[in-house]
Amino acid sequence: MRIRLAACAFVLLTYVLPADAQQPTPEAARDPHEVQPERPTVATHAGTVAPGWVELESGGEWDRYTDGTRVLSFPTTLKIGVAPRAQLNLSTAAFRGTTSDPSARGIGDVTIGLKYRLLDDNPLVGDFAILPGIKLPTASSTRGLGTGTTDVSLLLISSHSVGGVDVDINIGATHRSGDGVTAPKFASLWTISAGIPVTGGLGWAAEIFGFPGTNGGAGAKPIVAVLTGPTFQLVKFLAVDAGLIEPLTGPQPRAVYGGLVWNIGKLP
Repeated sequence: MRIRLAACAFVLLTYVLPADAQQPTPEAARDPHEVQPERPTVATHAGTVAPGWVELESGGEWDRYTDGTRVLSFPTTLKIGVAPRAQLNLSTAAFRGTTSDPSARGIGDVTIGLKYRLLDDNPLVGDFAILPGIKLPTASSTRGLGTGTTDVSLLLISSHSVGGVDVDINIGATHRSGDGVTAPKFASLWTISAGIPVTGGLGWAAEIFGFPGTNGGAGAKPIVAVLTGPTFQLVKFLAVDAGLIEPLTGPQPRAVYGGLVWNIGKLP
């Protein structure tokens, strides 16, 4: 309930601000071919890919659960700039093993989202964006590759720059179809992340995130975990990252990850 109230307050905040504060200011001039990594964190930032430009994020994550189950996943997101403040996201993941079937191999459910930036440089919420999305039941739920449900989600994104450190705060909620046996009908998340410059193209990511407890047949205890690891921008259009995830409480698996973000270029 606290997460729901916080999310509502976050949205209402944009309506109680003075009218002049709600008017988005022009984005600072930036090279549209410069990569905008959202990996490796659970959090995302409020930035969007330039109109007509395409960016690919992909990587691998190896999870080890307390019961010894191991899952290898390869999440991938294609980002397409569709307007000066809007970005289309197409996401899925490949799996080698799942928590319900260690021998499972295949592609997971597909998610379609649209990130829209409402505010820039607001004194309270910084750069502020919303990311509504829908997940389609395109994968097998019997082998754990998908949930077998249609999910509707909303993510609220607040991004700030504090002394050269990029700070992103996310609050999100998901409502699923079904009876709650294979996946909870309602789930939520929160996360706070920081991108810290070190030297040159080298940076460091640090994050704390949580998934409040859920109800129903697939209900789970609350999770809180931390994530940390280096990031490196090789060239302006390509960045890589690696790191680890460590649970603080709840059934979050320990994990290591690595991946890349590639700004492919502008569509013809």
